[in-house]
Amino acid sequence: MITIIARLMFLLALFLSLLTNTGQIVFAKGNDNVREACRVTRYQNLCVHSLAHFSNTAGRSPSKWARAGVSVSIGEVKSVQAYLAELKRHGHMKGRNRVALSDCVESFAYALDELHNSLGVLRRLSKSTFSTQMGDLNTWISAALTDEDTCLEGFEGKTEKKIKLLQNRVQNVSYITSNALALVNKLATTGLGSINDP
Repeated sequence: MITIIARLMFLLALFLSLLTNTGQIVFAKGNDNVREACRVTRYQNLCVHSLAHFSNTAGRSPSKWARAGVSVSIGEVKSVQAYLAELKRHGHMKGRNRVALSDCVESFAYALDELHNSLGVLRRLSKSTFSTQMGDLNTWISAALTDEDTCLEGFEGKTEKKIKLLQNRVQNVSYITSNALALVNKLATTGLGSINDP
């Protein structure tokens, strides 16, 4: 009886060990996917960190990575947009910085529109209009980057804590958007065959 229990315990331990190792293999493969996708980006560590949870679903699909990059960028722009609106609503900035903040809020609204347009195109990729779609995506995401960079113009007292925090958040968003643009450009160079990949 004890021998049977010992064998069952051994088999159970072996089974659990296999499950754990299989999970690690799947995670490692997913991690390879995101690292491979992010190779084309300028801010690779940020790319891997911000897109890691898409690893298994995006696999090696350039179109899925481009959608993931733009989706993450939209989320980050919304987050910074809410932060900017909060700063504006509570009147934390005075004088020239208040005007610059209003301009920044407006720039982020434009950036968000351009990124939403881009995501819409990425969801409807077509072999017959692929080249035009890639041109539109490049234009809109580049414009979103310009809008994000424009946000920082006009602020005074750049060593002030609030201004430094604002700069860091906006800069982080522009890095994420830059990565999204690189992923879209990768899709454009990969060509038509990549839009039907699994």
